[in-house]
Amino acid sequence: MRRIKQISFMILITTLVSCNQKEDKEDEVKNVDKKASIETELSVQHAGTSDILITRHKIWKNHKLFREIVKRDTLPALGDSLQLVEDENGNEHHALVKKDYEFYITVQ
Repeated sequence: MRRIKQISFMILITTLVSCNQKEDKEDEVKNVDKKASIETELSVQHAGTSDILITRHKIWKNHKLFREIVKRDTLPALGDSLQLVEDENGNEHHALVKKDYEFYITVQ
């Protein structure tokens, strides 16, 4: 049981999805042990004056997807911040960018 918790924690931490797709995902898990694991993904979609927290769990048992649970919750948006951004041509300029929530995970 402790081994499953350790594996679940490792998978949980390394499969978090950032709202900013430009960030490097150097710790991203490439392969999940599908013998007995829970793969969890958290993400936030900006939707105007609110944000949508999406929690997705994939439960793997005996190398088969046993169940997938997806939950969506509406959160208040954190507002915008002025940041230096680069466009597709490599030109830098200031733009308003939606603030992102930080994730802190506790696994028991």
